[in-house]
Amino acid sequence: MRLPALFLLLASAMLAQAPNPPAVPATVIADRDVAYTNVGGRQTMDIIRPKEASATPRPAVLLVHGGGFRAGTKEGYIGLAVKLAEHGYVAATANYRLSPGNQFPAPVHDVKAAVRFLRANAAKYGIDAGHIGALGGSAGGHLVLMLGLTAGVAEFEGTGGYAEQSSAVQAVVDEYGPTDFTQSYSKSVDAAEVLPMFLGGDLDHNRIDHIKSSPLSWVNPNAAPTLAMHGTLDNYVAYEQSLWLVERMIAAGATAELETMSGAGHGFKGADAARADERAIAWFDKYLKPAPAKYHLLISDHGPNGVIAEIEWPSAKVLWTAPNDRGHDVQSLPNGHVLYTRNPAKKVQELDEKHNVVWEFSDGVEHPLAAQRLANGNTLIGDTQLGKVIEVTPDKKVVWKYESADIAKMRSRNSHRTEAGTTLIAIEIEGRIIEVDQAGKIVWQWQAPNGKDRRLYMGRRLANGNTLMSLSNPGELVEVDKAGKIVRSIGGTDPAIRMGWTSGFAQLPNGNLMINDYTGRRLIEVDAKGKMVAQWRTGSRTIASIDVVK
Repeated sequence: MRLPALFLLLASAMLAQAPNPPAVPATVIADRDVAYTNVGGRQTMDIIRPKEASATPRPAVLLVHGGGFRAGTKEGYIGLAVKLAEHGYVAATANYRLSPGNQFPAPVHDVKAAVRFLRANAAKYGIDAGHIGALGGSAGGHLVLMLGLTAGVAEFEGTGGYAEQSSAVQAVVDEYGPTDFTQSYSKSVDAAEVLPMFLGGDLDHNRIDHIKSSPLSWVNPNAAPTLAMHGTLDNYVAYEQSLWLVERMIAAGATAELETMSGAGHGFKGADAARADERAIAWFDKYLKPAPAKYHLLISDHGPNGVIAEIEWPSAKVLWTAPNDRGHDVQSLPNGHVLYTRNPAKKVQELDEKHNVVWEFSDGVEHPLAAQRLANGNTLIGDTQLGKVIEVTPDKKVVWKYESADIAKMRSRNSHRTEAGTTLIAIEIEGRIIEVDQAGKIVWQWQAPNGKDRRLYMGRRLANGNTLMSLSNPGELVEVDKAGKIVRSIGGTDPAIRMGWTSGFAQLPNGNLMINDYTGRRLIEVDAKGKMVAQWRTGSRTIASIDVVK
């Protein structure tokens, strides 16, 4: 049986209007076809956000597709939306009214309504309403530029709802978007066809709207920080359109950068596309994510420099240094002083705020590798050569001692007093840690898997009763419960964080961990999930221990 041609046309149109949406990974949540305005017809967006819960709202990015103002759909940016969500953003990819049925400024009204919708629904979608960016390509690039340049211009707001919300964005990424329609015709293969439909006439018949709709006409000092990316061989939108924009924005006192894609045409592909995505995410990270908290850290450099140093983190700027003769340990004291070990000077010293020595201990020690100022004012000292851990008073009287051949002759490393009054001693050469009580009895111990191959540098008792320890070959931090079961691992065989030999570690006030990759010569910050958030390649410095300045 032959089906009527009209039926086939209708069926084809219906299928074209309802394609299967692109699949997304299980790591994100996708809210599909969310209506954000009904002016001139129902306009929708897909909102892609991380599945993992966050204690704080996340920045958002509105994605605006291209298509010559007459074609394209929100689904074209699903892949980038997923990538943004995996980097901690709420990403919304939106449809908008198209020409020839809808002309300027209708699409501008729509994208501004989309931003207002995101702000109005920030609580629902976990959005930080004060940090919203926008990215678009080609026609979408033009529209996001209008978002970044025309904040507060009433005629571009439209009537799309949520008028009490701002449509301003805090960062823009424009990919090969047109910026001056009065100069678009001579170097474009389709401007003569596309622009009259969008602007209601060509340049000769509607110059006013060509000027009004051009982002160059709206450059001002308060524009959102803008990254423009453009290929030098673009024959749809000439490369100089982005060059003009960036030059004019900088001249006006606004923030703008141009990423030139040499040899690229209109629409990035392959390596150019990957580079563009990477640059875009870095731009949004810079302007939408809050700056990382700054901390001051103390490090003990056991390398050829032989110093302790105070550094800023994450900049790794060195504030001051003092010689430690390649000692191992350092501790920040509440009064602003610093306690540290010196070798081969065979002493433990305390420096005041002016880096003057105000206390030291050297009686009867050969290789003091660990030092800890206790809450009672005494000092715990671990001597790895003589195989003893002692507690001494401020007047240098020994009031407690644990001695064993197991920890002598450089077999042990860090020792540390717990809040319960026991002492953790790392026997590095055996990959073992012991816990001794005040009577010198071993009350708990743990052996690393593969024993001697996993040298154990230090351990710290956590508030939950578990013990966090650093291992080598490969470098790894393990959290072990009282039964000896590993309940958390950072590094190890994880390809995202490959470490050679972890030595010291410390917890930042934000809950993240600082880890010394001793042989890898890196200082690494990881979050609670063990994901690296910052690192410093230390060069000639070989960091043995670290502490957060009190």
